Amino acid sequence: MVHAFVMVKTAAGKAEAMVDAAREIASISEAHIVAGDYDIIAEVDTEEVYDVLHTASSELQGLDGVADTKTYISLD
Repeated sequence: MVHAFVMVKTAAGKAEAMVDAAREIASISEAHIVAGDYDIIAEVDTEEVYDVLHTASSELQGLDGVADTKTYISLD
């Protein structure tokens, strides 16, 4: 099992709609609006590292209003 955190920067005023959309993605176990450089942190649980890449680059970045993402793979 691969566990990762994806930080999502949204367009102005889009965080609430984006967190709801992120929570609908099957591989995302949790998503929260946060304060700081990014607007949302999403936790991703997948079988393979490639699936994390697909979730971040295709599913999350494909949502309208996503400006940037940064992905961190958990090592423990």
